[in-house]
Amino acid sequence: MARVTYLERRNATYYARLDVPLDLVEHYGTTTRKKSLRTKDENEAKKRLWPVIEGWRAEFEEVRARREITSDDKAIAVWQHYEATVDGYDRKQRSMPTPEQTDAELQRIYRRIDMGEITSENFFGMINAYTDYELMLRARTDDANLRTRRLAALKTALASGDGTLIDPAVQDFVARHRLLVDAGSDEYRELCALLTRAEIEGLQRTLERDKGDFTGAPKDPIVKPATGRAREAARPGETIMELFESYSRENPNQIKPDTLTQARRDVGLFVEFVGSTFPVHRIDKKAVREWKALLLRYPVKASETKAFEGMKLTQIVKLNETVKKPTISTTTVNRYLSGFSAFCTWLTNHGYISANPAADMFLKKSKEKTTKPFTVEEMNTLFKSPFFTGCQNDEAPRFWSKPGNILIRDHRFWVPLIMLYSGARPAAQLSIDDMREDRGHWIMHITTEGDGDKSVKTAGSMRVVPLHPELVELGLLKYHADLKKQGEKRLFPVAERNGRGQMIANFSRDFPRYLTKIGLKDGRGLSLYSFRHGAADALRRAGFLDEQFGFILGHTAGTMTQRYGTLPQGMLEQRVDLINSIKYPDLKIHHLAPSTEPT
Repeated sequence: MARVTYLERRNATYYARLDVPLDLVEHYGTTTRKKSLRTKDENEAKKRLWPVIEGWRAEFEEVRARREITSDDKAIAVWQHYEATVDGYDRKQRSMPTPEQTDAELQRIYRRIDMGEITSENFFGMINAYTDYELMLRARTDDANLRTRRLAALKTALASGDGTLIDPAVQDFVARHRLLVDAGSDEYRELCALLTRAEIEGLQRTLERDKGDFTGAPKDPIVKPATGRAREAARPGETIMELFESYSRENPNQIKPDTLTQARRDVGLFVEFVGSTFPVHRIDKKAVREWKALLLRYPVKASETKAFEGMKLTQIVKLNETVKKPTISTTTVNRYLSGFSAFCTWLTNHGYISANPAADMFLKKSKEKTTKPFTVEEMNTLFKSPFFTGCQNDEAPRFWSKPGNILIRDHRFWVPLIMLYSGARPAAQLSIDDMREDRGHWIMHITTEGDGDKSVKTAGSMRVVPLHPELVELGLLKYHADLKKQGEKRLFPVAERNGRGQMIANFSRDFPRYLTKIGLKDGRGLSLYSFRHGAADALRRAGFLDEQFGFILGHTAGTMTQRYGTLPQGMLEQRVDLINSIKYPDLKIHHLAPSTEPT
């Protein structure tokens, strides 16, 4: 049996062992926490182990909830301590006995003497009777003397670097603002010196006020009103991610689960930057602006890169200055901002913030198209390559470019061709019944209706698309008929969704890599969607305007005309004419038809 994780045996004694998270290694100065469980019995060690491990984990979260001290924090600490010193003096002065109260106490003593309660024979009784009166007479003088002595002691401590006198005030400020400042560190000693100077200035004001001078102002240049804001911590139940879960449950825009999951990651990346206890009402333009600046330097696929394993956003960006992986595109940055902005709109509508700070933060998209269609020459090269004509292995993408006798004839073969001759998005979710004959024409019904886990990009994406004659010639109907005989429910039964709910995402990722391997792709431009762009260009070559064929591609314009009537755009005969007009002169593709397949 494998030994319990986190349990280590050394010299017959068991120890708890836990790796320090990478983002906290610098704070702890070690990569591992260890503690003796003080037992040689394994079962007893297991009982004692988990409280130690959970304690460490709670400690890690507490440290993460704290943050480095900033110049704003220091300025706030100085001014708050100065004001507290002066305000404390003012409150104490208001509680000092007045002349009327002192005289009343003296008259009370006289009455007690007249009544025989105080006599010269009882020496200690006389002293006790006069004590309160004497304290009232000396209250202001004694208090002034104490402040004078404190002032002198603080000046001596400041000169010698001794923080003992000011230590309670420093510890209180660090704890209240949850700052990552350890006692004895350079920053802690600096904070002690700053608060000492603040209190010195405050005490000097009080001594001036003893003489009736209330006009004094701080002479030390560091003692001035703070313009920044001190750190706050979110109240329980109102952290950014807790509120995101409320937003997720409400889902006001009825977005898909996959998009919601993506938005959760986007917001989570923002929380990585500002901290898990950052109050939601503090989300402002400055925070979003600084986050966006980091996103612009964020490397591609950082979460999948071993060099960045366990690191947070800021650490990844810093390390990438050395690693130099390519950074995410403008489109990807805008995607992060989009998910975050939708959440901020919800926060605004619910009164957590006054305005959406992510509004108008989006980057301008390049006017140059990032995806381009294949040329006919490129497609002739592609369709003669091993992926379409026979490769070594159909399971591992690294074998696709090596010639062999394995024919790929599942969704990976048909989806590119369907896109090329229909302009459809990757339609791997089609059911067997979604391809059928209608009034003498074979059609694909792209819809969420029927059996299976289906989805479309928008409601306008649901549509009927006639089957192009070239797809029939290439054997799509035979492929469909064979699957139907086998009792399959889906047109592409081996196509699967990934963890994010995306259909054939792995193939969409691997296909551009294949294009690179066979020399068709260098940088961005060509992808699976290049077939869809090619279909749009083919329709334009046939003389159609974009607004005449947009609906066949699943685009919705949202014009006023579309709000009238109930019939769908483009009746079946019109759709057949549109699809049949998609042609690619000089494209050589007939060698892929079943009659020419190798035996």
